[in-house]
Amino acid sequence: MISVATTETPETMKELINRIWDKYKERYKNPMRIPRIHSVVINCSLGESGEPLERARKILEELTGRKLMLLRAKKTIRPFGIHKNQAIGWKVTLRGEQAYAFLRRVLKVYDNTLWSNAIDNNGNFSFGIDEHIKIPGVKYDPKLGTIGFDVCVSMERPGYRVKRRRLRRSKIPSRHRLTKEDTKIFLEMMNIKIKEGKKEVEEFGLGFGVGIRRESIGEKEQPKVKTKGKKAGKSKKKGKKK
Repeated sequence: MISVATTETPETMKELINRIWDKYKERYKNPMRIPRIHSVVINCSLGESGEPLERARKILEELTGRKLMLLRAKKTIRPFGIHKNQAIGWKVTLRGEQAYAFLRRVLKVYDNTLWSNAIDNNGNFSFGIDEHIKIPGVKYDPKLGTIGFDVCVSMERPGYRVKRRRLRRSKIPSRHRLTKEDTKIFLEMMNIKIKEGKKEVEEFGLGFGVGIRRESIGEKEQPKVKTKGKKAGKSKKKGKKK
């Protein structure tokens, strides 16, 4: 099942919240229960430091216009050549209208489509971008190359601050928590199509590379035919049992 909206996509999150309030007054009798974006976190992990890390920083700063946070390895992983406290990636958090504008832009990579398995029971969702040059308006720079990153979107209702404050911190009651259906309504009003199930690897140009890799693996795993040599024909003498 795919839900499709026909109205124009709201330019701001404030306008989107007003549209949800007008259309779903029976579901959201109080405007404080309308879902909204709390934050959008972009996580780019390269697994190495040096020049590739610096190129990724320039690309992400150009995309987001924000200062990045450096990610360091928490432990040593010798097979991957990673040691503890090594710089391996970048992270940046967007909030408010900037988060909403970035999400609208990035979802165009998948033709404004999101899969239902990407949304958890608390209404949060995430997806990945394999090449940043697929984002509309981004030009390829041969000096910087291409990078991929994860986009994690945290959804909430007004009042979630009580679980983050320092004094008198408390839990969010179940009646006020977001659900998967609330996020689907929010995305539907953004003109985002929701497909049931999970995204297949073969879609959006990923299947060709996977097919080549499988063929190369198949060639390597072909069984070797043993040829009988001179030594193979000789039989070992068995000792007589006493």
